[in-house]
Amino acid sequence: MGGVEPETRRAERLLAAQSRARALFDEVEARGLVAPGRTERQVSDAIRDLAHEMFGVERHWHKRIVRAGLNTLYPYDDNPPDRVIDADDIVFADFGPVFEGWEADFGRTLVLGDDPVKDRLLADLPRIFDAGRRHFEAHPDITGAELYAAVGHLAEQAGWSFGGPIAGHLVGEFPHARIPGNKIEYYVAPDSDQPMRRLDHDGRVCHWILEIHLVDRGRGFGGFHEQLLDLG
Repeated sequence: MGGVEPETRRAERLLAAQSRARALFDEVEARGLVAPGRTERQVSDAIRDLAHEMFGVERHWHKRIVRAGLNTLYPYDDNPPDRVIDADDIVFADFGPVFEGWEADFGRTLVLGDDPVKDRLLADLPRIFDAGRRHFEAHPDITGAELYAAVGHLAEQAGWSFGGPIAGHLVGEFPHARIPGNKIEYYVAPDSDQPMRRLDHDGRVCHWILEIHLVDRGRGFGGFHEQLLDLG
């Protein structure tokens, strides 16, 4: 990286990486890559290849996830068996492409078919993300634990359960902090009791990803929405 970049430049690069990730997922939808009869692994590989075609992406800083149907109930750390996508499934993708040395972390959900409950979940995902961002903006000293509790409450108010043990994490230059699992302050999670607005161990401003994982365990599906929290 050639030293620590000015903060304005860091923010620009993170936003540029996210813009490319959004363009990638728009193209995934435009090309119909998420389709009935394909396996989750086939779709994941197709998105990987598209990222290389569009932007020359060679690395992804975390495992690539495409999940459909019952598998959408599982949080990131789980590894359910590869599943064939059905005609009426809900499907989400969570990718971490590295664009010119800068991390993006981006998650989106698609609904196949016309199930009104799945459509309601799809609509609630960005709405609850935006409400979580507004809560973050309104509380300058908020901790990761407090934001996790807030988005969990927002999910419950909308009639869903919150599906993840975390609701976000730090993001930055690749490889960023290489977040150790025991460093809870690097996550939006219970027991993360440090203010989120702080400097990291290198004296840089902490930038955060917010993850919204909503699930309906009774009906057996969930959805996922993820992007930068404090930028954009």
